[in-house]
Amino acid sequence: MSDATTSAARTVATVDRGKLDVQSLVLLAVLLAAGFILNFTVGRMISSISGGLISPEFIISAFCLTILVVRPNVGQALIIGLISAAVIQLTTTSPFVDFAAEGIAAMLMALIVRAGMGTPAKRLVPLAGSFVTTVVSGVIFMLIRIAMVGAAAELAAAMLPVVVLSAAFNAVLVSALYLPIRKALGLSD
Repeated sequence: MSDATTSAARTVATVDRGKLDVQSLVLLAVLLAAGFILNFTVGRMISSISGGLISPEFIISAFCLTILVVRPNVGQALIIGLISAAVIQLTTTSPFVDFAAEGIAAMLMALIVRAGMGTPAKRLVPLAGSFVTTVVSGVIFMLIRIAMVGAAAELAAAMLPVVVLSAAFNAVLVSALYLPIRKALGLSD
């Protein structure tokens, strides 16, 4: 294959961003599968070691990474969030709550990515976007749980630190993985 053909193929790959095509769905599936396995293993270990203060949700990291790479529109991001929420249903103690939390959070991540990737601060988008997205998801989850069980002050006091620390963990993880994934897929900015 000539250099011209190789760079033409890479150009096509970067132009195709924004499409929720088979390649994008395969990327989401691979990242969600990894996130699911990591939730059961590393996530539980980190939660145990930290006394429950950090409870990473690798599925959120997976959809944040997918949105960073694919750069879907808001409607497509909603689909990514709902697919992610469906996977979370296998491990959650609060069925269906994640559909609201992850759907909204995924749309927010898409807005952050679209707004930030064309700016000089684009290097901060993986960190800031995944932090904000995880916090929003966690707060929505927390508010719905409070509405379901009551005990607002106690539940908020227990969950808010976990949400913030987990968001920091997810932000670092997404930031560390974004460039290697982008390079592995042969994508440029």
